[in-house]
Amino acid sequence: MEKMSTVKTQAPFRADHVGSFLRPERLKNARLQKQNGDISAEQLRSIEDEEITKLVEKQKEVGLQGVTDGEFRRGWWHYDFLAGLDGVELFDTESGIQFNGVETSAHGIRIIGKIDFTNHPMIDDYKFLHSVAGDHLAKFTIPSPNMLFFREESDLSPYTTEEELFDDLIAAYKKAIQAFYDAGCRYLQLDDTSWSLFFSEESQQLIKARGHETEALAQLFARGINESIADKPEDLVITMHICRGNFKSTYVGTGGYENASETIFGGLNVDGLFLEFDDERSGGFEPLRHVKRDDLQLVLGLITSKFGELENPENVKARIKEASEYVGLDQICLSPQCGFASTEEGNLLTEEQQWDKIRHVVQIAEDVWK
Repeated sequence: MEKMSTVKTQAPFRADHVGSFLRPERLKNARLQKQNGDISAEQLRSIEDEEITKLVEKQKEVGLQGVTDGEFRRGWWHYDFLAGLDGVELFDTESGIQFNGVETSAHGIRIIGKIDFTNHPMIDDYKFLHSVAGDHLAKFTIPSPNMLFFREESDLSPYTTEEELFDDLIAAYKKAIQAFYDAGCRYLQLDDTSWSLFFSEESQQLIKARGHETEALAQLFARGINESIADKPEDLVITMHICRGNFKSTYVGTGGYENASETIFGGLNVDGLFLEFDDERSGGFEPLRHVKRDDLQLVLGLITSKFGELENPENVKARIKEASEYVGLDQICLSPQCGFASTEEGNLLTEEQQWDKIRHVVQIAEDVWK
């Protein structure tokens, strides 16, 4: 396995991470106090600012080149952003999302009008992260436009077809990407669970149950990504994290990438892909044979964020070597397979274990690419 330098000046980095971190108890308590009316929105934001500042410093301390705000201001990785779009609202549902043996809190999103991006609160969230990142690259995470397909109420409201809806959704994302860029963002990530629909026969039945054909839906999702980022500035790096679900250390999707591999690895115009490869549910590296571009960075999620036990570093290095049989080692990076807290509840590990995981990523990357 040919050695490459650990030092990488452009994102994604050799040692990277998906974005979310466990919420500190102080922050969880403050959110409850705000919910109960004991503190104001301004007081909560001040506490969030302080906790994000500490989080950024911790990310620097453990050796990361890119830093996030941990999604500390959010309850959900996707709903908070999507509900900030014009024409979309958050509402209470009768039940939550069913994961493997556990159910989320009962919330959902629905379309109530024409979709647009005008005055979104997360632009200010990014500006704060940017202000405390210092000489490190501030990375911001938002859900993929495809995530609006997974709304709890499928009524199209002012639209007649999903394709028509996607026209406005893509236009809104173009505005969002430019707004983040204008605020200083140079590293933006689209988080996306939609691709896991294609990974197993069971999930493909869900596609048909909603009246769609698998190939046509894959092309719609690819269009959602590619057209949204088509006008991005040249110095803005946009990556995508493909997720199978992450709630309290459980999951939703199973199956490898094979069924959608030609579209994912050969048909998406992102700069990098964060890929889950932490257990047998993710399949092997064979689908990487469909990678067509030598500038596409593949961030292998070989370290699980779901549990605290550290992986054998030699096994991780062996898997990196295996992946390098399909793409060059210079196209590979390493990260946990997902964030540590896709919702504010967080995964079932301690903050100390979380940071041990990040240090593990950094150390293995230094060994492989030294």
